[in-house]
Amino acid sequence: MQVHNLSKHNSILQHFLYQIREEHVQKDRMKFRRNIERIGEILSYEMSKSLEFSTTSFKTPLSSTNYEKLTNNIVVCSILRAGIPLHNGVLNYFDEADSGFVSAYRKKSESSETENDFEVVVEYLAAPSLEGKTLVLVDPMLATGLSMLNVLKGFENLGTPKSIHILSVLGTRTGINLIEAYLPENAHLWIAAIDEKLNAKGYIIPGLGDAGDLAFGSKI
Repeated sequence: MQVHNLSKHNSILQHFLYQIREEHVQKDRMKFRRNIERIGEILSYEMSKSLEFSTTSFKTPLSSTNYEKLTNNIVVCSILRAGIPLHNGVLNYFDEADSGFVSAYRKKSESSETENDFEVVVEYLAAPSLEGKTLVLVDPMLATGLSMLNVLKGFENLGTPKSIHILSVLGTRTGINLIEAYLPENAHLWIAAIDEKLNAKGYIIPGLGDAGDLAFGSKI
């Protein structure tokens, strides 16, 4: 898997990352959702440079000319609920793409001995066929990587994608290593920043907290 860490180069992305991380700024839910969406747009733009195009002719009011038409058949899938703002940012750029949605959650077993001892359960999946298509899987937080890995395994019955692109806002090397071992070499991860570590609960440090709660409010 090829890892594209966009924070290696300074850009306006750094400003949006600051705003979703800063503990006072991030309390504005509308701004938080919009900044995640903006980051999704930036990730989409960078990803688009790796996609396939063909020369196509068209007419302006004055003459005929050509442009490079995107030829990938894209399916954007997000992990609910935190993935929704990022999903919207991707659709802002790939507005003709199909969409899929997956519900995954952390389930602690009765025998678990630590807070970081849990399994990820995929409970709901709604997506079109992925056969021969470009799968764009979006999830803002790539922490342990277990959610992403289980979702990818859940997609196996939907066909074999032509290519796989994962878009995330924040991640750790732990999560990246896990999915890197599962995905083929020609898969891509587009990520805004890679953080230092995970805490005992499996949250990214320094991270930003719970992306789903910050976007949509706390849950029971």
